Amino acid sequence: MSEKKRGRPRAFDAKVTLQKAREVFWDRGFAGTSLDTLSAATQLNRPSLYGAFGDKEDLYLDALEGYRAESMDVLADALDPLLPLRENLARVYQRALEIYLHGETAARGCFLIGTATAEAIQHERVREVLSRSLEDFDGEIEKRLKLALERRELPDGGDPHTLARLASAVMHSLAVRARAGDSRETLEALAQSGVDMICGKA
Repeated sequence: MSEKKRGRPRAFDAKVTLQKAREVFWDRGFAGTSLDTLSAATQLNRPSLYGAFGDKEDLYLDALEGYRAESMDVLADALDPLLPLRENLARVYQRALEIYLHGETAARGCFLIGTATAEAIQHERVREVLSRSLEDFDGEIEKRLKLALERRELPDGGDPHTLARLASAVMHSLAVRARAGDSRETLEALAQSGVDMICGKA
């Protein structure tokens, strides 16, 4: 989190507060979220929120960074090199859908893709987090694909760099289509097609 977090109450739990704020931003988006709504959700008044996190954009960025870190952990676990590549990718998409299809009123998709892409044009710091996150996700997948090429788990001539971005693109499509209301069955079929496209038909 940013350096200006001062005046934090002794009973303050930053992690819990960020999780509550993330839920609000995820449902309403950055622009559609008011400070009053954040205050009610976090049970902190405005001065406490300002003192702990800065302005609304700072709070949103902290929520994004937390989501990014958690997503990287989930991705690294799903890409366990002890498992076959096909199973790795299937696990990536399965775990993504567990997140994307969650929501109290409707499936919410990916917090990063669903909210940061809308703000990246007007907010440079949001654009930086979005860009860095996508690069990190791609890099983690590419690392596993390079190993897969060595193990002959990929068709001859496969380019790990390009295939990693293709694998990510499938994940982004799942996020958007989940938010648009596609059924789990449809999304799982798309995920399977993504695995087959990268690894070749089983």
